[in-house]
Amino acid sequence: MQAQHGRQGRTRTPSLGGTSSIYSYASTTRTMSRSMKSLRVAWYKKPILQDAFFTDIQTGAMITAIFSMVISLFTIATAVLDIYCLGMTKPGVTHYGYYIMSFQFVYVGNGNVRNTLIVFALFSAIAAIALFVTSCILLKALRKEIEKDMVPWLFASGIFFVWRTIAIIFASIVNDMIFGYHISMCLFWVAFILLGALGWVIVYSLYLELSDLTKLEDLAHLRMGTMSSLNMTQSIAGSRPTTPHSTVSTAQVV
Repeated sequence: MQAQHGRQGRTRTPSLGGTSSIYSYASTTRTMSRSMKSLRVAWYKKPILQDAFFTDIQTGAMITAIFSMVISLFTIATAVLDIYCLGMTKPGVTHYGYYIMSFQFVYVGNGNVRNTLIVFALFSAIAAIALFVTSCILLKALRKEIEKDMVPWLFASGIFFVWRTIAIIFASIVNDMIFGYHISMCLFWVAFILLGALGWVIVYSLYLELSDLTKLEDLAHLRMGTMSSLNMTQSIAGSRPTTPHSTVSTAQVV
């Protein structure tokens, strides 16, 4: 009976290191499986363009940022001019600007329409200021390849060009298109809006590419951390000191 009791007391018990390593491996497998699933990109999140037609997509994004800054300054200048001209041609206002320029091209009809043109010009100037600021942020983001800093420009430029599309359509309808100023503004803005839409697509495609690269880097770091933790767990489990309870006795049982 004593021998049987001693045999039972010396029976090997499960190693805690082995159990923890099994649990760690299972947890790692689940984590990596979830990470691989997260890399599956939906069709609407795939880059629209792989290059900018005449150059690579990074250079195209830089050109777009500079183009946005120029367009914003142009918009501010023309908006100030439009507000000034519409204000000077208001009935009952005395002005002497005709010595410098002719105001025949300025709308002088319905007051509500004139006020609407002023509102379009005012908000265009405000949107242009926002576009200029976000374009500066975009240039910095492109140099450092920080995709999160591209988001403000994407929103600002999208709102700006949509607003300018509505504004130029309204202005082309209510103004007399027999004057060179209105014709040139209409043609300029058609070209600017098309180029702006192309630039937006280029920057958005670059943003998606950088986001995918960031996900891949995060997955690589996760794998490296997981493998190092597994190696550490296995080394700890393999270097456990031998105890009487973890070793089968070879003594002869009487």
